[in-house]
Amino acid sequence: QVQLVESGGGLVQPGGSLRLSCAASTNIFSINALGWYRQAPGKQRELVATITSAGNPNYVDSVKGRFTISRDSAKNTVYVQMNSLKPEDTAVYYCYARLYYSTYWGQGTQVTVSS
Repeated sequence: QVQLVESGGGLVQPGGSLRLSCAASTNIFSINALGWYRQAPGKQRELVATITSAGNPNYVDSVKGRFTISRDSAKNTVYVQMNSLKPEDTAVYYCYARLYYSTYWGQGTQVTVSS
């Protein structure tokens, strides 16, 4: 079992920045992949950014160059720094962890980009 606790969502103006945090209950190097999904109203959940246990990041095309995923092993925490935010980034963001054949989810945090 892996518990994930997210923080850092909120309301930001277009062009602004936010950083989401996701604290895991276990050593993150034991987790095969960590990352973030998001789900906007009326849309399917989409994978936004992920980082493997080897430290390799991957991003959906729509956030490349704007979002950066990173991790802090001392805090067992993964982050996503979101810059140049756009209204279309508005969604509930969910942290996830994939451990072998199981996937664990955080509770979700709302990100709203609006003027």
